[in-house]
Amino acid sequence: MFRMNKLRFGTAGIPLSTPKRSTIDGIIHVRNLGLDAMELEFVRGINVKPELAKKIKYVAKKHDVLLTAHAPYYINLNASEKDKVEASKRRIIQSAERLYDAGGWSVVFHAGYYLKQHPKRVYERIKNELEDVERELMDKGVKVWLRPELTGKPTQFGDLKEIVKLSEELETVLPTIDFAHAHARNAGKCNSIEEWHEMLSFIEDRLGREALDNMHIHMSGIEYTEKGEKRHLPLQGSDMRWEDLLRVLREFRVKGVVISESPKIEEDALLMKKKYEEIKV
Repeated sequence: MFRMNKLRFGTAGIPLSTPKRSTIDGIIHVRNLGLDAMELEFVRGINVKPELAKKIKYVAKKHDVLLTAHAPYYINLNASEKDKVEASKRRIIQSAERLYDAGGWSVVFHAGYYLKQHPKRVYERIKNELEDVERELMDKGVKVWLRPELTGKPTQFGDLKEIVKLSEELETVLPTIDFAHAHARNAGKCNSIEEWHEMLSFIEDRLGREALDNMHIHMSGIEYTEKGEKRHLPLQGSDMRWEDLLRVLREFRVKGVVISESPKIEEDALLMKKKYEEIKV
């Protein structure tokens, strides 16, 4: 897994303004827009065949576009049915394999649900299942970061402490920090310079500088209720203090990738990149 030398900005999926809606055209359009990353959306299934993945790898490398992937939504490593757990593991493994074939870097997934069980028990179960996933990928020589995501609802496994602990205990795991999800999950908190300082300091203290040098970040505005995330919103017009967040990322010298999950995916990715580049160190 290669190391990052800067903070890149990109889109969750093919930019909406891409003339021809294909992954390869999306990568080229990302570069033409002035962005330098794109997340392959496997959310409803892994829709990239191995032969296409090789072409994607060539095009992404040629245009210097970093590729990440979002594994399918149908993942629950804490499901009560064994076959659902095995299917979830297979989806993560296949997403990682295809991303690796495409020359990608980091695969994000929602690890599971508590299902009204004790969080510590759920943590141990998910950790054990992820150990199997990691072992199989390492045996196959598939080298991408596995990224459990900071989730947007309190019923979902994946608060900051849980995903950082997984990252401590598993070799190829690092967190995906979705700052909008953190804001929604905590009923409107996690939206200040002080709180972001605390989050990033916690990550660095527990995982070392490597984690801040290889961050996988999701960003958007967000609508939420007391039950957490409701839907993603454009940055402007939302209550996310995203400009302050970019200043904190600059202050902590964060490297890696920021993926826009806004409904205006490329507009907001470009907005963040422009604003970030204007911030004086």
